[in-house]
Amino acid sequence: MEKTAKLYSLSLVEGRAWLMAAIFTVGNIVLPQLCHLLPQGGLVLLPIYFFTLVAAYKYGLWVGLATAVFSPVVNHLIFGMPAAEVLAPILIKSVALAVAAWGAARVSGRVSLVAVVCAVAAYQIVGTMAEWALTGSFVTALQDFRLGVPGMLIQVFGGWLALTALRRA
Repeated sequence: MEKTAKLYSLSLVEGRAWLMAAIFTVGNIVLPQLCHLLPQGGLVLLPIYFFTLVAAYKYGLWVGLATAVFSPVVNHLIFGMPAAEVLAPILIKSVALAVAAWGAARVSGRVSLVAVVCAVAAYQIVGTMAEWALTGSFVTALQDFRLGVPGMLIQVFGGWLALTALRRA
């Protein structure tokens, strides 16, 4: 299930990097708003991470990091979600996802379902440990694993499909 693809490593001095980060950030703003129309949609579907995965995997670390940081911060400033008390753990998870997706893309060199699975697993493990350290509650830290499995599956399969669709772009 691997597809050859054009994978980029855009620098933040490139206008295209900022354009791509802005596009993916908008995606990470719109998708959570749609998901929050469902009861516990954000907790179950984990929508704020989806476009960060695609951005970092396809366009590199810097586009991924910009998307990872701006998405939750802008969402918080505009909509108050994520709430201030969970903003730090979400930022940590978002940055961990950007690094993991970029690393998975660099190691695989192509769009690979296995690499996407590894990226999602890595950010969830790092994020869970960080959230546990921040909150002191292992139960709270495990929330994504208790409720967010559908969101992780969407990230894996939807992310892989999106990356496959973008492979020649």
